[in-house]
Amino acid sequence: MTTGMRALTAVTIFMGLLIVVGTGALIAIIVHRSVSPSAVSTPAGAVTLRLDEPSGSRIAGIAGAGDRLAVEVQGGGAGDRVVLVDPHSGVVTGRILLGR
Repeated sequence: MTTGMRALTAVTIFMGLLIVVGTGALIAIIVHRSVSPSAVSTPAGAVTLRLDEPSGSRIAGIAGAGDRLAVEVQGGGAGDRVVLVDPHSGVVTGRILLGR
């Protein structure tokens, strides 16, 4: 066997070992995550929020605004407005009134 053939054989064996080790690691990660779902679960402590808005108000849209949620509220006799909420604590951090 020539030197070139030996090198090619060694590289082929090395790449085969990398494939086997990588596949084993991938299977181990999948098994670990399926056994302990807390590693990939949603954040604990969901927040319930009750907006103090007049009767007849409705949410027209919600959008992210930096580290806050911007909730567009319409109707209820108070004019259109945007309520800024901290999604982690559920606290209303501000209001933007729309209109004249």
